[in-house]
Amino acid sequence: MKTLKHAGVIDIGKTNVKVAVVDLECEREVGVLTRPNRVLPGRPYPHYDIDGHWRFIRDALTRLHLEHGIDALSVTTHGACVVLLDADGNLAAPVLDYEFGGPDELASAYDAIRPDFGETGSPRLGMGLNAGAQIFWQFHTDPGLAERTASVLTYPQYWTFRLTGVAANEVTSLGCHTDLWCPRDNRYSPLVERLGLSGKMPPVKRAADPPGTILPDVARTTGLPEGLPVSCGIHDSNASLYPHLLRRSAPFSVVSTGTWVIVLSIGGQAVSLDPDRDTLINVNAFGDPVPSARFMGGREFEMILDGRERTCSAADIARVLEREIMLFPAVDPRSGPFQGREHHWSVDESTLSDGERYAALSFYLALTTAECLAMTGAEGAVLVEGPFSRNRLYLDMLQVATGRTTEAAAGSLTGTSVGAALLAARQRPAPETGGPRAEHPADPRLETYASRWRQEVHRVDAKAGMGMSP
Repeated sequence: MKTLKHAGVIDIGKTNVKVAVVDLECEREVGVLTRPNRVLPGRPYPHYDIDGHWRFIRDALTRLHLEHGIDALSVTTHGACVVLLDADGNLAAPVLDYEFGGPDELASAYDAIRPDFGETGSPRLGMGLNAGAQIFWQFHTDPGLAERTASVLTYPQYWTFRLTGVAANEVTSLGCHTDLWCPRDNRYSPLVERLGLSGKMPPVKRAADPPGTILPDVARTTGLPEGLPVSCGIHDSNASLYPHLLRRSAPFSVVSTGTWVIVLSIGGQAVSLDPDRDTLINVNAFGDPVPSARFMGGREFEMILDGRERTCSAADIARVLEREIMLFPAVDPRSGPFQGREHHWSVDESTLSDGERYAALSFYLALTTAECLAMTGAEGAVLVEGPFSRNRLYLDMLQVATGRTTEAAAGSLTGTSVGAALLAARQRPAPETGGPRAEHPADPRLETYASRWRQEVHRVDAKAGMGMSP
């Protein structure tokens, strides 16, 4: 079997579309091209620029293959997305943006047919965050769509289909709060039949399974060699988790950061998940259920900073701790453990310096992450992937708030792409040595700050009849 050196990864996040080349020996990106994932407005609803993405992907593969050579391909994308195809394999309808509120118009009717949380591990979410709700709304607002739809593909597998011509679905994307999958039983949920999709759901494969090789047309337009293998593809948070499953023993947790902060807890305490607080059961690359929780931390970060500097001084940090300058949830109230709440500051926001704002925001994000970890019964080390792994204030506060070792996972700047690349390589990575760890801060003000923040959130929860995790 040929030793693979470079894996190409198509990585479609909610904010950006990326094509990367990962060096499999050193497990890092050696080439990257990106484009914004802009949502197209207008009729029939806000939708993703599928044609634009495909042109970009082909052009990027052409350029990156010339520069580095690509030996295999893999795909990873955000969740909450399905693609409806007609009998010819073309789009039966535009691919709906999951942040579109249209499905809420039929919420009561959809709730009457969806399986409950105990069966699917999928909480009831607004907008199009439940893929089943998307399909239900699309079928009811476009009467001919159900008949035109010949197959339904999860989003990573749609792009694999474009590359290989082989249609498949896959467990990590089906397990991403779609309402379409029963993770404990490893089967489609009753909603598939209720939506009239029986016979329209392709076979389910594992993320690492190679469904085929690139089509001759793709090889011709990109310069990639014919016969290039393509893995089935994977949900992005599970791509971040995959290398750790191969390298570490339970218990541990991975915090995947980006537009979403996703907490995935492996081998922790048995807990009763609360669907009203955005907990759910994800499914990992091996098909196993994973207690999870999430909030739109990256989106909240951008909303609060609003273009300001992403840095602070020691004096800014000292003032935030001494004055107990705090941001309380929820900046984006549509998701997370504090849904429906309106954020507020402990001080007049207009008096904050940019550095104070950054420091307090970093602490807020860490404390909200700690709440997600508690809700999922997390134990053991906490490994932070993605942009927040570079934020020392976030790491230090997260360690204080959880009382457990917190570290930036090795390769954390490219965790999603590296995980997807390892699927393409179909090889076990080297043992994990770990990245930079949060220091054990001697400053007792961090613990005091975390305690005061929780007291205030508890107070507001008690007043509203809600509750935090113990």
